[in-house]
Amino acid sequence: MKAKDIKKKVMYILGGTVFTEDFFWKNARFIITVFIILVLYISNRYSCIEKRAKIESLQYELKDAKFESLTIASQLMSVSRESKVEALVQQNGVEIEQTKEPIYKIKDK
Repeated sequence: MKAKDIKKKVMYILGGTVFTEDFFWKNARFIITVFIILVLYISNRYSCIEKRAKIESLQYELKDAKFESLTIASQLMSVSRESKVEALVQQNGVEIEQTKEPIYKIKDK
């Protein structure tokens, strides 16, 4: 092909003359359907990418919350140990003593 022929074909397409052809009007429904499917595909892909990013950020937050929960639980266990409670009672001057007698359970007959 010569450069002149290529230039004529490009001007034929870009000039809009292609839209006046019978081929375009016979296949207009098909072309519009393909265009709509492409738009839906692109929007669906974009939506999926957004949702995936949201899921990843929520998983990161969940991991942080789990670690924080474990930290708080271990601090609670440390504070609620019997020796720690006794030390806090003595330190704050509360006059409570631990019983020397064993605890008895009373059962109903």
